[in-house]
Amino acid sequence: MAGQIEHMELLEQLEQLLRQGDTPALTSFLDEQNISIVAEWIDEFPDYAARILSALSVHRAASTFKILDTPIQRDVIHELPPYKTAELLNELPADDRTSLLEELPSEVVKELIRLLDPEERKITLELLGYEEDSVGRLMTPDYIAVFKDWTVQEVLEHIRTFGKDSETIDVIYVIDESGKFIDDIRIREFLLADPDKHVSDMIDGRYITLNVNDDQSMANEVFKMNNRVALPVVDDNNVLLGIVTIDDVLWVANEEFSEDMQLMGGTEALDLPYLETPFFSLYKKRIGWLVVLFLGELLTATAMGFFEGEIKKATLLALFIPLIISSGGNSGSQAATLIIQALAVGDITLNDWWRIMRREILSGLALGAALGIVGFFRIAIWQSIGGTYGPHWQEIGLVVGISLVGVVLWGTISGSMLPLILKRLGADPAVSSAPFIATLVDVTGLVIYFSVAYFFLHGIML
Repeated sequence: MAGQIEHMELLEQLEQLLRQGDTPALTSFLDEQNISIVAEWIDEFPDYAARILSALSVHRAASTFKILDTPIQRDVIHELPPYKTAELLNELPADDRTSLLEELPSEVVKELIRLLDPEERKITLELLGYEEDSVGRLMTPDYIAVFKDWTVQEVLEHIRTFGKDSETIDVIYVIDESGKFIDDIRIREFLLADPDKHVSDMIDGRYITLNVNDDQSMANEVFKMNNRVALPVVDDNNVLLGIVTIDDVLWVANEEFSEDMQLMGGTEALDLPYLETPFFSLYKKRIGWLVVLFLGELLTATAMGFFEGEIKKATLLALFIPLIISSGGNSGSQAATLIIQALAVGDITLNDWWRIMRREILSGLALGAALGIVGFFRIAIWQSIGGTYGPHWQEIGLVVGISLVGVVLWGTISGSMLPLILKRLGADPAVSSAPFIATLVDVTGLVIYFSVAYFFLHGIML
């Protein structure tokens, strides 16, 4: 509680300084705060974002700017005078600068690139030259590289001279004269080693590299499995080009999670936050899937038309259609969500398909049997109360119960296998969204239901 009160008091003080326009006082006030707090305040006062950043030193402004949401970053770039924008962009780490530029229109990117220093412009153009969503777009060329014939003392002197310009000095990279990667060594190894010891004596060959053309999602998996804060990036000839740090990979993981959630909800992934997405763009993202799902549901109407005669003869069957198809859709959606999530975190691979199939068959039978029993007893109870279902209520109860077993079984199999099939074909498993699975199972559920009904009620009600 005390912390919240203090936060509100600081927020009120900031608001007062912004209204007064006292830049020196504002700078002094902001210099006493953590970067993360300043970023939170900019979210509170987005209209003052450019003023707040202008009051900070260039280094602190860049550190704050890179953790802001993209829409606010764009507004800041638009509002700052050109010289301030140039200072900010040149101070940003190369990977963060590239991440910003790839979100902007090409005309704006051209103008901003002209503001960069020649060396920073060259680096930026090289990074933007790599494929979108590749590791090359994530990497930074700011790292410490040493040669294997150096002594520990020479390495430490090199770090003192150039370490301030490096993204991280937690790991030092060993290369040969042609720039080819040899090994990476944690800095603590150098700090604890004898100053006269050679780097070549510390090489153990236990390294992991990323290829510059690898997909960013692969980098996410590698980081997760190997507990690294940074990984070297090499080309096809094993030449060290840069490094990728864990903070960039966390941003990628967050973006992928958001994209998967949107795809699983039956819409295309949004390029901007929801409230920042223009109405027409949001419409286009949603209408495509809705049309596809609507066309799929038309097959449900076709299936019902095919069984129109059976429905006329036994109108009681129509009462249970929503129950049957929704149960199948729900079970399929459950299975799809579980498999997509397991694929995303690496719990399962495509090679596990048969194990998954066996588990889902057993799950489908067990879940379907449970729902089938509930359905049968529901019919029995209603029949005992009011005689709702007539003299053949037992046969109707069996039809509903057995249909639920079949439909739920089919739903779990479809929901679990479709993401694996899509991944095998190179598509995003998240495309097998809950609405898509539900639509698929709706059609097949009707076929199963009326087939079971015909088998049990033929000659009785049909």
